[in-house]
Amino acid sequence: MSNVAHRLKEALLAEIPSIRAFAISLSGNLDRADDLVQETLMKAWAAANSFQEGTSLRAWLFTIMRNTFYSQYRKRWREVQDVDGVAAAQLGHLDLADFRVLLAQLPFDQREALVLVGATGFTYEEAAKICGVPIGTIKSRVNRARQRLMQQMAITSADDFGPDLAVVRDGPYAAEKISSSGGE
Repeated sequence: MSNVAHRLKEALLAEIPSIRAFAISLSGNLDRADDLVQETLMKAWAAANSFQEGTSLRAWLFTIMRNTFYSQYRKRWREVQDVDGVAAAQLGHLDLADFRVLLAQLPFDQREALVLVGATGFTYEEAAKICGVPIGTIKSRVNRARQRLMQQMAITSADDFGPDLAVVRDGPYAAEKISSSGGE
């Protein structure tokens, strides 16, 4: 194995946790996510000569995964979205399972943008490139996703988050943390 191939192999292996998390958010199913990760890695390895060194390997892998997912989705031709927009009524306690259900109810484009920017840590610019849309579109999708989740979770202000946020809000970085959680 050449030095370049060895470096690519190591870089691909290092990205598996990130692309697996993205695959889970796309598919909503662990088995399908693992299949999607495997297919993405196989496609990336087969197309290694098309990767431009000096660019983001993670963004390249996410683009391969996203395109693979869309191809599979078109083949299945099945809508997962909740057309009726069933909202959670007066959530007294929201745990991770409840959040995952609400996240899955978001339109695919909003969920994808929110996961890329909010959970995966991509910048708006990187997410826009992965999705093949203008940066303003990504910002809009993230904002709409945040607003819809807040509505479904009956969140009207920072006070709705409970005592844990109150500690952060009153701490030394309070203004920075609260303002950074607002819409972009």
